[in-house]
Amino acid sequence: MTTTTVPGFDGPGHDIPTRVLVLGMTHRDGTLHAQELYPVAEACGQTADQVRSCLRRLVADGLFVRRGEGRDATFRATDLGVRTISATLERTRLAYHQDAAGKGWDRRWRIVAFAIPEAKRAARDSFRDRLLDLGGAAIQNGVYVSPHRWEADAMAEAEQLGVREHVTTASTDDLEVGGTRDPRAIAARLWPLDDVAARYDAFCQQYGKIPDLLESWRKERRLLTEAEFLPGSLLMATRFQECFNVDPLLPPELLPRPWPGRAARELLARSRRLGILLRDQHNRPQLFAPIDDLLQTL
Repeated sequence: MTTTTVPGFDGPGHDIPTRVLVLGMTHRDGTLHAQELYPVAEACGQTADQVRSCLRRLVADGLFVRRGEGRDATFRATDLGVRTISATLERTRLAYHQDAAGKGWDRRWRIVAFAIPEAKRAARDSFRDRLLDLGGAAIQNGVYVSPHRWEADAMAEAEQLGVREHVTTASTDDLEVGGTRDPRAIAARLWPLDDVAARYDAFCQQYGKIPDLLESWRKERRLLTEAEFLPGSLLMATRFQECFNVDPLLPPELLPRPWPGRAARELLARSRRLGILLRDQHNRPQLFAPIDDLLQTL
């Protein structure tokens, strides 16, 4: 069968971080098998040198430990690696759950404040970065807020960094920022929602025709080869992550309506389901398998 380029897919290997591919091939139990990884990487236009370099970095960063050599090697996620992978799954679960429920806020703001001394500057910077990763926003220096129940994650990070004694948490249903108490106005002030929305809009514009195209191929009983499915799904997932990683995942009650993040997630999920149905391989794809399992439960 002749390979057909799917509109909106830029082709194998185009501007795709190898790290996304490698982490996307990790099994539910935290293992990564080189003999599974290399063929998928090759189908996606990634070279063996790129994969080896990425694996070395992941091991050096403490995310995986390696057993064996070459294509017979197995990599197992460390506690840090498990937390990193789990964080992505948890964010995905939260996003789709809020989309389905249309709500997700109990109208309380959670505050984390810290006064970490200059002698622990590195820990202070790491803690601040972690609060931002968790979707928090700064009200003022050393005071961060989130509508989510993030205290446990924040304090776990403080404990790990050895700065728990310098951290305070609180919650309130009466927050005033810049003279306003209106929750949506506060959200618009504290988070770059216009920029996040523009990123999602661009994603939807680029990939919006994919589901209809795949539906037409399904009716024609046209199948996707792995050389079509793998790079296409990897590139689409990479483009989505570029939006998703900067999204604070605020509850729907705090967002403009309609919110393009919801449309982008629906577009990604529908395209993924149709792509899997059209594969000429009958086994389930390992690439992003944990995400597939999660979406099936929602």
